[in-house]
Amino acid sequence: MSLRPLLPLLGAALLAGCAATPITPAAPPDGTRADVAILETTDVHANVLSWDYFKAAPDPGLGYERTATLIRRAREEFPNSFLFDSGDTIQGTVLADYQARVAPVGCGQELAIYKAMDALGYDGGTAGNHEFNYGLPFLSQVTGTPMDIDGTRTARCAGPHFPLVLANVFDARNGKPIFKPWTIVTRTIEAYTNDGSRLQVPLRVAIIGFTPPPILKWDQRNLQGKVTVSGVVEAARRYLPQIEARHPDLVVAILHGGLDAAPYTSDMENGGWYLAGVPGIDVLLLGHSHAEFPGPRYANMKDVDAKRGFVRGKPAVMGGFFGMDLGVIKLALERENGRWTIDRDDTHSEVRPICPRKNACVPADPAIAPLTARAHAATLAYVNTPIGRSTLRLASYFADEGDMTTLAVVNAAQRDYVQRELPRLHPELAGVPVLAAAAAFRTGFGGPGDYTDVPPGPLTLRSAADLYFYPNTLAAVKTDGAGVKAWLETSAARFNRIDPARTGEQALINSHMPGFNFDQIQGDLAYVIDVSKPVGQRIVSLTWQGKAVTPAQPFIVATNNYRASGGGNFPGLDGRNIVLDTTDGVREIVAAWLKRTGTLDRADLPAASWHFAPLRTRGPVVFTAASGKQAIAAADGMPHIRQLRDNGDGTATYAIELGKAAPARGPGKPRRHRRHAGH
Repeated sequence: MSLRPLLPLLGAALLAGCAATPITPAAPPDGTRADVAILETTDVHANVLSWDYFKAAPDPGLGYERTATLIRRAREEFPNSFLFDSGDTIQGTVLADYQARVAPVGCGQELAIYKAMDALGYDGGTAGNHEFNYGLPFLSQVTGTPMDIDGTRTARCAGPHFPLVLANVFDARNGKPIFKPWTIVTRTIEAYTNDGSRLQVPLRVAIIGFTPPPILKWDQRNLQGKVTVSGVVEAARRYLPQIEARHPDLVVAILHGGLDAAPYTSDMENGGWYLAGVPGIDVLLLGHSHAEFPGPRYANMKDVDAKRGFVRGKPAVMGGFFGMDLGVIKLALERENGRWTIDRDDTHSEVRPICPRKNACVPADPAIAPLTARAHAATLAYVNTPIGRSTLRLASYFADEGDMTTLAVVNAAQRDYVQRELPRLHPELAGVPVLAAAAAFRTGFGGPGDYTDVPPGPLTLRSAADLYFYPNTLAAVKTDGAGVKAWLETSAARFNRIDPARTGEQALINSHMPGFNFDQIQGDLAYVIDVSKPVGQRIVSLTWQGKAVTPAQPFIVATNNYRASGGGNFPGLDGRNIVLDTTDGVREIVAAWLKRTGTLDRADLPAASWHFAPLRTRGPVVFTAASGKQAIAAADGMPHIRQLRDNGDGTATYAIELGKAAPARGPGKPRRHRRHAGH
């Protein structure tokens, strides 16, 4: 009998047997090499589009829709790539606030920023500190992560189409992590053997996420008693044995944090330097600091290569903020002793900007805007809601130098709220003087357009959002004269120490202290800052209603929940002396105050409360602000500020004559309003 008719049946049987027994690809031989790109976004802060909601105008210098173009280009350059996000993703624009608080998205709806990210296809991400700003129920819903904490959903809602990992935040009731602490993602990559043969092999990458431990202070209202937090190093050591038991090819730590080589503590805000030293971590993705790594900011840090992008021997990157940049780590992998290793000589990191030169930005990815068009249009309609009028130009270009016009609005609204509400809740505090503290959130950190600037004329909710950038709630603390002075001394660290004898230029602003920590306090208070003195000794005069403040003199200070709970590490502010803790947002309080005021004039605002001590210097004292704004300084009573030179990038270098610094006008005597030309 012939076997020919049986051959097809035999072949079919053999194929069936093969199908039933999965084939494990042969491991690539030693010497095999592959280039793999790790792409990172961080601190996008819901800047989906290249749009400035405060100015109601396009802004090509930011926006995820342009970062998306860089991602697609990087993928063309690197066929082997992974894409991760390091957090602070869902908060930070009026669009984000609209979707969280004004018209909250439903369980079946995805946030605009996640829709955009899903269009690019992420491999994973983590949660930053600002993910917690809207509370755990909202976070649980929009990330599609059932938490069953504080009224959070136990059902899974629509969330991003990629895993979020977070290893250092736990349910306070049972100690379980509120997100999956780690996971392994696998991609097939292209590799080459020593003889040039091309292979398709799987690469298994473990990711583990971390958020800044101080979230318990910063978002105390949302988190206290509901979650616990561990240090990033402790969390890494807790979970790395589990990860290593799964034998991944690489371990990538996704940290919403920066680099700090100061002695380690479990509540360290920027623990990246120490995390890089944990055995078992191969790659480090950074964020939170709104900076670029590699970059000159970290040039003098121990065991850091700020040019090639290594932290304690580990490749690392921090990809800017607001969708302005893409972080790229080009990993050169080589097979040794049966496993992948990193060839550090052929590995490097870089930060790719969406605008490599002035007026030369990459185009927006056309796929992004249609995904968010409806939410964008609804947000625009909302922020254009009228709330009043102003005769003043409210601008923060010189807020660091003593122009309190914008802060006076915030402080007036905060003080008014506390003066009305506190006696009702605490009658025993009715006679205690109420002060108010605010900082200018937009002082140029994000570029020459990153300033508050509300022109005279109609005021809308967009104006209130420009005046108060963050979604903080209002809080009030009870302190004393010594506490107020310590508060002001901490704020005065915003300035460098100025040497009157130096003949060269001296920078006024300490760039290592963020502008949002320069609190300026008003409420019949007057004080003088002497920048020739060391930090901690600069408040050389402090009076209330014209009389010297005594150390034991009681005060109530209206501020925000971040500061009252310990944000910024101000002495005496740790949440224990809060006497009023509201659910009302400061921005909404400002909007309501403006609406009640009707037409805002100089007489409605408290007087400027501080000035620099007169100081004659041999050389100029300088600072950087948006170019061409000297007239605003003059109109707001600061003729001692003059523009020295235009820097050609939208900014200018200004000089301030501290020897001519005018004293603040007395409380209750608003300075005369000089109208701007043409207003």
